[in-house]
Amino acid sequence: MFTAIMLFVLAGLAEIGGGYLVWLWLREAKPLWYGVAGSIILVLYGIIPALQNFPSFGRVYAAYGGVFIVLAVLWGWMVDRKSPDLYDWIGAAICLAGVSVMLWAPRN
Repeated sequence: MFTAIMLFVLAGLAEIGGGYLVWLWLREAKPLWYGVAGSIILVLYGIIPALQNFPSFGRVYAAYGGVFIVLAVLWGWMVDRKSPDLYDWIGAAICLAGVSVMLWAPRN
């Protein structure tokens, strides 16, 4: 379970971080290397979820989506300095509950 969580977090940081660098390049006139670095990181993001042990691509990506939401809220808070409100936290908790059900519910 620890490895699965770490891979989800790593994938999320790669997706958000890479996307953020591309955003800075295109929207905030940062140098081209921001966009190049962001693009390389986004390619790594595409590889990281494939390292999961879960057999179903759809289930892994659906569960990852919940983790991504939580990480995006945290990124906005820590990097963009936009404080999440109560509803952001409630939504993030609901997403994590959904991820837990999807990945670790007993199945046949």
